[in-house]
Amino acid sequence: MDYIIDGIFIKYELFLLVLVRVSGIFVLTPFFSSQNIPNTLKIGFSFILSVLISDILDVSKINFSETSYFVLVIKELMVGLIIGFICYAFFTSFYVLGQIVDMEIGFGMVNVIDPQNRVQVPIMGNFYYILAFLIFLTMDGHHQIIKALVESYKYIPIGRFKFNQELPNQLINILSTTFKIGFRLSSPVVVAMLLSDILLGILTRVMPQMNVFVVGIPLKILIGLLIICITIPLFSKSSSNVFKEMVNEIYIFFKSFGKG
Repeated sequence: MDYIIDGIFIKYELFLLVLVRVSGIFVLTPFFSSQNIPNTLKIGFSFILSVLISDILDVSKINFSETSYFVLVIKELMVGLIIGFICYAFFTSFYVLGQIVDMEIGFGMVNVIDPQNRVQVPIMGNFYYILAFLIFLTMDGHHQIIKALVESYKYIPIGRFKFNQELPNQLINILSTTFKIGFRLSSPVVVAMLLSDILLGILTRVMPQMNVFVVGIPLKILIGLLIICITIPLFSKSSSNVFKEMVNEIYIFFKSFGKG
């Protein structure tokens, strides 16, 4: 315990900057920023993680006199927030998926409260988000984020973050990728609903006396839920690919700002 306290006081400037970068991740990253996790636990974990990272960093390579300490704090906070934003954007793709599925099968007016973010989300979006969240934990995704945080200091040392044109381009590309993933994952349900609409249209022409609204709405819900159940194994594999792409985008961000 005395060794930890002495290390904090000796490297207090470095420790505070590491704590700022770690805290930035805890603000946006879905797993670490969950409202279900007590703030005391978040602060304690970020403190311990900052102590461990500060202990392995070489403070002699950092010149705190090159720029003001406030500017260094802003830079470190930006790095942490960007890492968290990348993770948050990829998780949002599952809400996009759920919104499309809800509109197709007839749940478009149904929303539930997400206990993690305390906002209204589509019911199937919440289902897919929780399922993807569990898959994320089973593949040790939270460990990969922590590993990426530690390795971020190899690519972007303290005080070396510089804003350039590549950053907004990458963030815009990530947002577009989020919608692409949502549309791609929802394609089985969209195709099934299109075929069911064609079938209902044919039945309406063959049997004009049939009330298409009475028959069509429960039929689309039934077909939609059946397709969702059938595609769960496919969703598991697709989610793993999404998370791999998320980690890859984090390292692309590191390498883009590690050139100098």
